[in-house]
Amino acid sequence: MKPYFPMFVPLEGRRGLVVGGGMVALRKIEKLSPYGASIRVIAPQILPEIAAMKDVEQVQRAFRMSDLRANWAFVIAATDDPEQNHVIAEQCSRRNIPVNVVDDPAHCSFIFPALVHHGPFSVGVSTGGASPTAAIYFKEQIEAMVPEHFEEILLWLQAQRMVLKALMPEEKARAAALKRLFAACMAKGAPLDGAEMEELL
Repeated sequence: MKPYFPMFVPLEGRRGLVVGGGMVALRKIEKLSPYGASIRVIAPQILPEIAAMKDVEQVQRAFRMSDLRANWAFVIAATDDPEQNHVIAEQCSRRNIPVNVVDDPAHCSFIFPALVHHGPFSVGVSTGGASPTAAIYFKEQIEAMVPEHFEEILLWLQAQRMVLKALMPEEKARAAALKRLFAACMAKGAPLDGAEMEELL
């Protein structure tokens, strides 16, 4: 089997459907939440933890096939009925809707990697189902490498890109300066102050 291609897609403002309201659904929603998707959950019973999520739309009833719409960015089949999950996957496939069936890669058109997430920084680790333990191991190794204030560093570097674009029109010089700024931030473990940046440049 060929490995999965790690495609990153923007989810902010896009609509996704989760069928199921149990622990598995909760874990999937928690993974998706930082990425800004607009999520609807449909299930006869919904966990209190999901019910407490104000930014998640909840429909407490049994799933109907009419709930599948062409404008869903993704569907997650997370019921405790494998047969129903397979039917949902088949119908999504017919409608060209990306679908994830929990713990059933054969019926998925996309899978969830082991995720490391810090603001704009995301890393997804997958072994294509060969060894989830290996994926979690490397996720933990990457997580341990990320400095405590890495999100602040990234946002600061993003702002400096615009500053340097005005100061350094030549792309090669600008790239070298950004590389030096990144290395200095990583050594410090935090964004540089104005004096540190001026001295470095």
